[in-house]
Amino acid sequence: MDWAQESVFSSGCILKLEDGQDNDDKIFRLKNGQKVHFVLGTSLAYKEVTVYTDSPESAQQQQQQGSNDSSNFRALQWRNPGKIGDKSSVLATVEFTTAGSFRYYFSYEGNEKAGCGYFLIEPTLLVGNDNEVLPLDAVSMQTVMSKSLGKFSSWESRLQVSRESGYNALHFTPIQMLGGSNSSYSIGDQLSLNPKFSEGEKEKLNMDKMANFTEKLRKEWKMISLVDVVWNHTSNDSEWLKANQDCTYNLQNSPHLRPAYILDRAIFYFSVMVGQGTLARFPGGLVKDEGDLKVIKDLLLRTVIPPLMLWQFFQCDLDAELAKYKNIIESKNLPAKCDSKDCVIGIVQDPEYKRFGCTIDMDKAVNQFYFAYDCDFEKGFQALEKTVQWLNDSQRSTVEDDTAAGLESTISTLKYERLDPNGPKLGKLTKEHPIVTKYFHHTYPDTIVETDEKMIMNDPNKAKDIMAKNGWVMNHNALENFAHLPHMVYFKRQLICWGDSVKLRYGEKPEDCPYLWAKMKDYTERMARAFHGLRIDNCHSTPIHVAEYMLKAARAVRPDLYVFAELFTGSEQVDNLFVNRLGVNSLVRECLNAWNSHEEGRLIYLYGGEPIASFNKSSIPILRSGRAHAIFYDVTHDNESMMGKRSIYDVIPSSALVTMSCCAVGSNRGHDELVPEHIHVVHDDRLYREWKGSSDSADFAGIGSGMIKVKKCLNDWHHQLAVRGFSQVFVDQRSEDVVAVTRHNPDTHFSYIMVAHTSFADGKPQSACEPLRVEGKINKVVMEVRPSVTGKATKHFVDSFAKNAHVINGVDNFGLELNTNVEVPESKCISVTYEEENRTSIVNLTDFTPGSVVMFEVEPTDDIKSFIKRVCDIGADFDKIVKKLSLNTMNYVLFCCEQEQKTFNSSFDCFQVPDWRNLTYCGLMGVALPMQTIKSKNDLGHAICNNLRQGDWLLRYMSSRLERYDDTSLLGDWLDIKFRLLSKIPRFLVPTYFERLIGGIIHRMLNACWKKMSPFVQDGGPFVRALSLASVALCSDVKGAKLPQVPDDKLKVNKVDKMPSLAAGLPHFATGHMRCWGRDTFISMRGLLLLTGRMHEARQIILSFAGALRHGLIPNLLSEGKNPRYNCRDAVWFWLQSIQDYCNIEGSYDLLNAEVFRIYPNDSSPPQLTVTTAKKTPLSEMMQVALNMHADDIIFTERDAGEKLDRNMSEKGFEVRVSTDFATGLISGGNEHNCGTWMDKMGESDRAANKGQPATPRNGAAIEIMALCMSTTRWLHDVRKEGHFPYEGVKYRNLKNKMAKCTWKEWGDRIKKSFRKSFYVPVDDPSEHVHKRGIYKDTHGASKPWCDYQLRPNFAVAMVYAPELFKTEEAWGALELAHEKLLGPLGIKTLDPDDMQYRGDYDNSIDNEDEAVSKGFNYHQGPEWLWPVGFFLRAKLYFARNNPERLKKTVEFIQSYLVGVQQALDSSDWLGLPELTNSEGKFCKDSCPIQAWSHSSFLELMYDLGKVEQ
Repeated sequence: MDWAQESVFSSGCILKLEDGQDNDDKIFRLKNGQKVHFVLGTSLAYKEVTVYTDSPESAQQQQQQGSNDSSNFRALQWRNPGKIGDKSSVLATVEFTTAGSFRYYFSYEGNEKAGCGYFLIEPTLLVGNDNEVLPLDAVSMQTVMSKSLGKFSSWESRLQVSRESGYNALHFTPIQMLGGSNSSYSIGDQLSLNPKFSEGEKEKLNMDKMANFTEKLRKEWKMISLVDVVWNHTSNDSEWLKANQDCTYNLQNSPHLRPAYILDRAIFYFSVMVGQGTLARFPGGLVKDEGDLKVIKDLLLRTVIPPLMLWQFFQCDLDAELAKYKNIIESKNLPAKCDSKDCVIGIVQDPEYKRFGCTIDMDKAVNQFYFAYDCDFEKGFQALEKTVQWLNDSQRSTVEDDTAAGLESTISTLKYERLDPNGPKLGKLTKEHPIVTKYFHHTYPDTIVETDEKMIMNDPNKAKDIMAKNGWVMNHNALENFAHLPHMVYFKRQLICWGDSVKLRYGEKPEDCPYLWAKMKDYTERMARAFHGLRIDNCHSTPIHVAEYMLKAARAVRPDLYVFAELFTGSEQVDNLFVNRLGVNSLVRECLNAWNSHEEGRLIYLYGGEPIASFNKSSIPILRSGRAHAIFYDVTHDNESMMGKRSIYDVIPSSALVTMSCCAVGSNRGHDELVPEHIHVVHDDRLYREWKGSSDSADFAGIGSGMIKVKKCLNDWHHQLAVRGFSQVFVDQRSEDVVAVTRHNPDTHFSYIMVAHTSFADGKPQSACEPLRVEGKINKVVMEVRPSVTGKATKHFVDSFAKNAHVINGVDNFGLELNTNVEVPESKCISVTYEEENRTSIVNLTDFTPGSVVMFEVEPTDDIKSFIKRVCDIGADFDKIVKKLSLNTMNYVLFCCEQEQKTFNSSFDCFQVPDWRNLTYCGLMGVALPMQTIKSKNDLGHAICNNLRQGDWLLRYMSSRLERYDDTSLLGDWLDIKFRLLSKIPRFLVPTYFERLIGGIIHRMLNACWKKMSPFVQDGGPFVRALSLASVALCSDVKGAKLPQVPDDKLKVNKVDKMPSLAAGLPHFATGHMRCWGRDTFISMRGLLLLTGRMHEARQIILSFAGALRHGLIPNLLSEGKNPRYNCRDAVWFWLQSIQDYCNIEGSYDLLNAEVFRIYPNDSSPPQLTVTTAKKTPLSEMMQVALNMHADDIIFTERDAGEKLDRNMSEKGFEVRVSTDFATGLISGGNEHNCGTWMDKMGESDRAANKGQPATPRNGAAIEIMALCMSTTRWLHDVRKEGHFPYEGVKYRNLKNKMAKCTWKEWGDRIKKSFRKSFYVPVDDPSEHVHKRGIYKDTHGASKPWCDYQLRPNFAVAMVYAPELFKTEEAWGALELAHEKLLGPLGIKTLDPDDMQYRGDYDNSIDNEDEAVSKGFNYHQGPEWLWPVGFFLRAKLYFARNNPERLKKTVEFIQSYLVGVQQALDSSDWLGLPELTNSEGKFCKDSCPIQAWSHSSFLELMYDLGKVEQ
């Protein structure tokens, strides 16, 4: 519960660990310097968990590690910031000191990897001479093709265009020497710069100059620089490959590629033949139509591929294999026999991929065809022959299917490249442009296929020179290398091949290819030194372990490295895994992928920001996974131009919408200059234009070029919105083509709204849409832009465009009208009217043609600002009101379930939230608890939020309920004022500020509650504080369940005007006669009232129940003393124990002299409920009466016995018997027809015939009653000795029927003497009823002897009250056995699961023929109750106290166990621990969700735990 947490969590966030929790594909983004606190979830509560992380303790350590250390994990230390035994905050903390990706995993004994995940720490990007922080969401990046920048001395003037366009980040394509194709991504030498940069320069460019240049851009231009790294391939003609062929996949080190090479050569030779016009069908080598494609396909399928007999590479030589088999049989050199399932032959692939080189496993063959045929050679030989032939045929069939599928891919590629209108239209088939790009780099003369095959098979050196090219494979698993077996991508023709680059072969570790790893590491480090970030090219095809290694090296050079990547895996989970393992800070996402404006709006919302009116982050936020951070491009350098794909009128709107994204954004150089075609990374050798601000020359770019002035405005606003905290986003589809995007500041509540009229195609009319209603005032139009020309098609501008032969120019005649900081009345795009009453601006779009964009600022009105401020200001006046409230009144304010509420004011039910459910409490916690969960999940769509946005119903309910109750009227008035203010702010903000107000109120009120409690609570940790709130939730003055009056007490402690009673649990035991249970009240008293400091309430309850004493018993059900029921024999002993506990905690015995109104002067008298008729008697006398009655035997039949009193009990069940055997000191009672202890379930089912039968009679001497008696006699002996108790013992009738006296000490001594013999089951116990030995019996002298021997948890209760009755090692052995057999995740089994009567799941609604469960008969026959757990663990603490190692392990176990208990409490809708759970901690629908003794026993445990630790 957040409100109970201490300052230990004041910084950082919490990650709860659960067993088996694999978070590898979850993104946890954090900033440098943040902390994560690991806490244990329920499933790990029992475990000794160790958390490991490779996050360094300092940035210096990270740099020292570099890329050579593959594992630098360190164990985190668990620490406990709680107080007084409260281990609920045990945590292990990691603080991040450097950027990057850091892994964590956790383990425990027997499970080395119980869970794992990653943390992604953002780099800190600094720009300017003052090192201003550039947030990732403020990045506006432009991609430039480095080769188009020309000589280095001209870079600044060419890049000035980017600066003037408002970008703060530059992405450079590779700056290395390029290969023969001149493609920007086919690098010739990774360690050499492109020589074109130095052409005509006085000095050759080097990396130092490059680094100085990027640093100048960072400081003077406030621009960071990033560069591509290409690790996956290199140019075919890279000089360094000649001596290092093993750096590639060649036909020597990768022989599985040989069949693919043969097929590739055959297709190439056929292509050359067609291109040369050899076939009459293809004069001039042209493929003209679909018919030509069909002919080519048929020729390949029928005449080219079959002669290759490719299947032979995958078959074995039948005759040779049969001969080997025959030789083995004849030589009698037989293998060992094996299981027939493991001995089935198959084709063993030849690793060299020679024709008929495959083999058969002869050991398997002999087993399958010789041994299995009873060594009949002929039969086995024939079967083997048929099987091998069938295997060969199967291989052939598979190969033919693969080649047919590959042929389809080949024809599809041919069609796209030659016939598709959107394809490259390559034209004639040539050697340079064959049917399909060659898959292998082949430097030898072209001959014929047969010659090529002989060469690669016979000449290893030449085979080594033939290298596989790179490319990408559609829908391939990005985590697997497609060039490796078992993938046959090259053979199946699945590769979309890049003809100018060969794929690099790293192996699994640097030792596998030292030269390549070293070279690429050097290359990567050089780039990291000179640039502020890296873009990973072709990330999805780069072996992930290679990228990890390289990036680790890069971060050792530059810790705050910004890494982004293009990543197309087809799976968000796989994307996330790449992001995590590599520490990718941003993924490239493309606006151009949207097919309409609605999809474009969805992408804007998807890639950044939180919803408007999101809740403020908790002071102790739970770490939640999110989406990978995006860099959202309007157009990337890989895509065609926007005007080519959509229309020229969409260039401005879509670019503008992208800049409203709350993430990094990007664009491609050329887009802003309206270059109409795709600037090709391979073929375009033109240079970018240089900057001349006002130039009209096509050779230069200026402010009027393309949309540069517009883009600068957009980029500036993107940066401002990020750094000024406009972190919330709303996207509104106003019409088919009009999209509105709002960026909102959650602190100031200013907003900026952009409306854009997209135009995905030419000819779009001005879109009609409804006026935009905006709560607040529109101060100004910060920008508006419209095309100055409308109605002309994109083709008009493209056709009139003159392409410059030397520089990359764009359309300069598409006029744009840009205006900034326009007064609203002067706007050409919108008109605004303001509704004063609603504080709402009505925005109409006026001359808003396709291609138009308008952006305006919305300010909350002054009174709204005032309202918000006043709502959030809780102030001292609230504290004064709260300070005067008693804890009893706090119950009404905070809690009060519906049944309780009805006794105060029947007109109030629990508030029903439409489309959800009723709140659990009528008090403030009823809404505060779900709001806490709603806030943590930012669940703005929750029904409560919807209700708050729609009206004030919940607000009026909360305030009026308090106003109508005298004790809380002032608070109700205060709330009403706040809620009236709240209802005046914009409705979309109401849930946010309602939560902030309620959260603040609850925080203060709970602190006020805790201040009224004991130091144990005040100084306790979060768990103790949360547990203690049950004292407030369950203790109240409820009409119809009042306590009998108590005489005026001169010794009152913490006087309160009312006498609250303690509910056993809610909601089942809230009101009426079912509220006050004697047993439950006094089991709960020490923990809920005494330890929490509520001494006066405890005193009143003790004295009230004392007044109702009758027959030597206190009531099981009090019923205000009017109709009490005396059918339990244990409540009186818990009452006596509570008196002892009160005196011990108070440090005074004055309570013993306090007077009691005796309601029943004798056992047969009617109740004396008025002050005038009731007799006053000292409490000590009432105690003596109870003890004397037990000494003299208690025998009576309940009054009004019969169906009116209990419709389920039989006649004999109403007979109450308690007797004491003073020879042993043992107290026995009950019979087999009733159940007088806490295990009190009476059968109710006629159908199952268990009605009137108690499930657990526990008649005889119950072990916990004997311990309570021992505790009482021991204490009374001491108190009597000190002169505080007037009675020295009891009188009883002995065996001679004479009166005898027994002192308290004598009674205790007799119990001590007889206890072990009566209750312990030694390992040599010969009894036929023994089920388990080394335990303590549950009862002694039961009418059914086997019931005595049932293993139940009651002996642990006895151990706490009278540990002196137990021998330490015997006690420990019994506790350990119970630990193994009974202890569950949250409660303890009420019966041994090995017992034939065990039924672990309780469902009171079942009514069937099964006697054991019908109508909940198994209530105490296995379900796991919580209250005995506290006693069980306290007993373990006690009996471990003299063994340091045992005590240490016990404390550690209890601490881990309590994690699950706290989580159950934290997740409770009632802020409570339940009465019980079903087996193994499963939810039980019939359990009270909050139970008094559950809370009490754990509070007592926490108290004892604190004492042990002290």
